[in-house]
Formats: sequence, C-alpha cells, structure tokens
Amino acid sequence: MRIAGGNTVTTQAILDAIQSPDSTPDDFAALPLPESYRAITVHKDETEMFAGLQTRDKDPRKSIHLDEVPLPELGPGEALVAVMASSVNYNSVWTSIFEPLSTFGFLERYGRTSDLAKRHDLPYHIIGSDLAGVVLRTGPGVNSWKPGDEVVAHCLSVELESSDGHNDTMLDPEQRIWGFETNFGGLAEVALVKSNQLMPKPGHLSWEEAAAPGLVNSTAYRQLVSRNGAGMKQGDNVLIWGASGGLGSYATQFALAGGANPICVVSSDQKADICRSMGAEAIIDRSAEGYKFWKDERTQDPKEWKRFGKRIREFTGGEDIDIVFEHPGRETFGASVFVTRKGGTITTCASTSGYMHEYDNRYLWMSLKRIIGSHFANYREAWEANRLIAKGKIHPTLSKVYSLEETGQAAFDVHRNLHQGKVGVLCLAPEEGLGVRDEEMRAKHIDAINRFRNV
Repeated sequence: MRIAGGNTVTTQAILDAIQSPDSTPDDFAALPLPESYRAITVHKDETEMFAGLQTRDKDPRKSIHLDEVPLPELGPGEALVAVMASSVNYNSVWTSIFEPLSTFGFLERYGRTSDLAKRHDLPYHIIGSDLAGVVLRTGPGVNSWKPGDEVVAHCLSVELESSDGHNDTMLDPEQRIWGFETNFGGLAEVALVKSNQLMPKPGHLSWEEAAAPGLVNSTAYRQLVSRNGAGMKQGDNVLIWGASGGLGSYATQFALAGGANPICVVSSDQKADICRSMGAEAIIDRSAEGYKFWKDERTQDPKEWKRFGKRIREFTGGEDIDIVFEHPGRETFGASVFVTRKGGTITTCASTSGYMHEYDNRYLWMSLKRIIGSHFANYREAWEANRLIAKGKIHPTLSKVYSLEETGQAAFDVHRNLHQGKVGVLCLAPEEGLGVRDEEMRAKHIDAINRFRNV
C-alpha cells in the first residue's frame, strides 16, 4: 500500500511532467521529490525461508515484496532517476532465492566502506539492474546530466580510487553490480545511481524496450566482441548456448552483425524459430537431438561431446569452434572445452546450471585453448553496446511485460526458463508503448523490435 498523503500526488506530478512534450529541465528541477516510493524488495529476515529446498523448488513469488520505501539521500556524483520501466535479469532471481548466498552480505560490506555507503546497508534490498527513465536530481559534481534527461543505466558501480581499475573499470577493487551488490536498484519507481552509469535512452524505443537490453547486451558485448573478451572477428565460428535467451539473443545478433557464423544451441522448436528470425542458419535443438553430457551427477560422457562436435562440423564445413559463448556452466562446460578448436577461446560469464565446472584439462592445455572469465562490462563497453542499440544495429529482445506488482511472477518465469529473450517490468509507466521519440527510425526496425513478441 502506498503511504497516504502527498506521495501519490508527487508521483503523479512526475509522471505528468515526463509525459508532457512541453516540460523543460527547469520544470523537472522544480518538481518536489516524494518522501517514499514503491520498490521491489527482498527482506533480510527471510534469507533462510528456502533452507533445505532444491534450487528449482525455491519460488521468487514468496520472497519478492512490493514495499513503500523512503527516498535515499542523494550524494556527490549521483543521480535520482524516475524509473519508467525496468526488467528482470538472472541476478534478480539469484537475489530472490538467496543463492549462491544472500546479497545482504554484499550490502553489509559496502556499508562499511564509507559513511555515505552506509545508506545501502538496510534490512531490505531494492533489487534490479536495468532501468529506463528520466533524471530528477543530480548531486554535487555532476555536469553531464540534468533533470529531464531521458536515460538508461548500465549496472557497473565503481569507486575508481585504485589505479587497478583505470585501464578497465571492471578491475576496480570496489567494482559492484548496481541493484545486486548495491541497494536502490531499478525495479522501483525511483532509483539511485552513480551519474557515470547513465547513457542516452534510444529515441526509437519505448520505455520498456529501452530498459530491456542494459545488463545482458553489455555483458554479451564484452564477452564476445571486446578485446577484454573473445575479440570476435569476421568468419569466426561461434557456439552460442541458449541462443534465444536473455544473453544468447544478443550474442547471436552480435555474431551476425560482426560477420561471424553463429551456431545456435536451443532447447525447443519455438526457440529455434526465434534464432532463424534473427538470421541464424546453424541451429542445434539439444532437446530434440537428445544430448546428455552427463551419465550421472558425477560422470560426464565424452562420447556425447564427440557426437556434439560432429554435429557442429556439419554446419561449419568441417571446422571446429573458434569461440564458445558459455553461461550454462556445469552442465555444458566439459562439452564446450572439448568442441573448441586448437587455440580457440571459451568465454564464460555465468553458471546457471551450477558453479562447479568439470572438464578434461588435456583438451585445454594440449590444444592451447583459453578460458576467459567475463563479468558485465566496463564503462566504455556498456556505452558502445548502448550505441549499437541506439543506431538500430542491435535490437531489444523483449518478449513480455509485467506490472511492478507482478515482478514476483516475472522472476519465477525467468527462474523456470518459461520466457523468451527478456521480460520487462513497468514501473512508473502506466502502459506499454510510451516514450518513443523517433517514430521514423522505429518504423524502419519495427519487425526486429517486435521479433520476440511475435512468437
């Protein structure tokens, strides 16, 4: 329930200003800020609620709450953003089921770093690592953004007081993922971000479409395209696990746009059709073809690796894989190492099927293969990834949109892999389809924008 009094009126005034074509930066700067706002949270006193349950049996709908929370203090170099839309990433699922550990440990450690950081150490965690919205206020030292700017935010939060992060901000010792390792995330009506997380909202997209790419698009860019990842080049054979999913759908687009040859691994006919609609031709339906890389929980099956490699070579003219885009983890990692060509690269950014990877190291060291860990993206990589969205080179993979009240169900669907691409969440936006500023450009790309909606 919303706190009675002025907050409802204040929130409506913010929404009216955003929707008015005549609003100026001064109008936004003059808007009163609400004392509190609605936000999706998990609670510290519930971290043991799923104790003893298997991962699959943990239900985000039971742990995710829609609460009224007080507006946080705005600090130097920060911005308060009115969130029109957000989306659900797998890190929100991890947070909601308290795996691999409770995120309140992250908040406690962050809170010990400075007096200002103490704001984040609360008995509730406002989650969410994506947003599209409008700047309401900026703190001291912010010069590049002003109230009224329409923005999206990437989720890299760093302090950059150590030299370790100055060549690659992801290497900052105080690197955190906003809305996962910090508080005040994007699944809310208002979010607190560092101003250097902000990027221009692509004008041809609606709020919910613009919010969808953020985390996964930047992650896929670094993992596959960047020199910090695989450094993909034209002609590379790229094996993409989960090629129609949140991460894989962007990796598939990057491979196609960059002149590579994606070999898309999916788990159903419907997901295969999505990959074909993106332009991919080499598709392996692992469910239909019955690949079982594990004989039991402790024993992998090299014969299945070989069968899988043979199938891949049917698509590549006999060539092996140059780059594996890995994120399932334990279930697939042994096969990924095996099928990679001599001197090839396995990049990994997640372990959704398990963190304890096992593979036959002979196939790695004797064939001079590389495993590269890749985690989100640095500032420049996130900006470049967003720039490609803004130019219509890469497109959002939004399939379904939920209300803020339905976030628990959205997280459940992602947890159970019941979704395609990305799922969005409306925060302040009263309905879908709002926020488009460039109708002409949108018309050129409308089929691609709606690709995941039409399946």
